[in-house]
Amino acid sequence: MRGSGADETTGDLLMAVARTLRRRFATALESYDVTPAQSRALHVITEHGATRPSEIADRLRIAPRSATEVIDALEDRGLVTRGPDPTDRRATRVAATDEGLRLSRLLGEARRAESERHLARLTADDRAELERILRRLLEDGGS
Repeated sequence: MRGSGADETTGDLLMAVARTLRRRFATALESYDVTPAQSRALHVITEHGATRPSEIADRLRIAPRSATEVIDALEDRGLVTRGPDPTDRRATRVAATDEGLRLSRLLGEARRAESERHLARLTADDRAELERILRRLLEDGGS
């Protein structure tokens, strides 16, 4: 059985599950011609409304230059637009277009469906216990 090595810690197993889910999400995104970084950025923009590129970079924990590349790709596809920041005319904000909002909803549905497929082997009780444990680990920022 994969992931059952005696030397693997709970943390190793948790990271292996996270990697598996990321791979599955990336595969699910391929049919939408969207990279995982583009999907995450679009999610940030649709969740938080018009957002400065620096805020997107911070939320994604990526370099500002990388965020600019992701935003450029989303803009080229007509999923986001750039506009002036009403509070600072030197800055810009990125907002989702109607097509970007629609795609973001579809990507969220695809992500949830992929999670459901992966977690389907667990019983309802196991899933509830896993969720309880994960939420506890995330309390107070995981510290």
